[in-house]
Amino acid sequence: MEKNFETNFTGVAFVLAAILLWVGWFLSPHQIGEYIVASDFAKVGENVWYWIWMYRIHIFGWVTMGISMFSLLSLTSGKPYNVVVYPGIGMVVVGTFTLAIANAFYYNFGAWGVGKTAGMNAAEITIFMDSILSTNQYVTCFIRFGRIFSGVGLVLLGFAFVKWKMVGVWLGWITVLLGLLAMLTILLIPDNYEVYKPIFHVKVIWLMLMGFTLLKQGIHLPQVKE
Repeated sequence: MEKNFETNFTGVAFVLAAILLWVGWFLSPHQIGEYIVASDFAKVGENVWYWIWMYRIHIFGWVTMGISMFSLLSLTSGKPYNVVVYPGIGMVVVGTFTLAIANAFYYNFGAWGVGKTAGMNAAEITIFMDSILSTNQYVTCFIRFGRIFSGVGLVLLGFAFVKWKMVGVWLGWITVLLGLLAMLTILLIPDNYEVYKPIFHVKVIWLMLMGFTLLKQGIHLPQVKE
């Protein structure tokens, strides 16, 4: 087992990502769903600056998750691990930043819409919502594909954890199952945000498990003949 500054830094990054994601989520006064709807603006407007800061914290959670994945890549970059780890982490990073970009849209449009819809009547708000419909629909694809991309990467990463026993076989299988859950939920269940929502919390728990495992025991990189 290797346990040093590098593994500690990576572990802290995983834990910090989980904390930021959950703090931004649970302390936010209002959660926007899969789509921005007219009622969101009234809710956000009740405490817009507090909502903005919580959303910033949440988005930085996704960014910190990207950092943690790059740090993990630096730990596992030796052969033969990289043939599985590189594409796995690469897909997780692509999915993570796709989700970060989508959340940045909700953050920007949520705050911007408060000012735009102030003083509008119901008919005017309907016209405004129609004007952002295409963007609204497009960003939901970012959310769904971000989850699928991450899911593919987690399956590959979990396979590497199991094959080379890097962080414990149990955590490897959890990683594989989380990846499959993320992919299959999106692919097999029609658009249903309430069903999708728990996957986010499972992913945060996974980040915590990864972080504490790396901090406690480091990472196992067995010497394998090429």
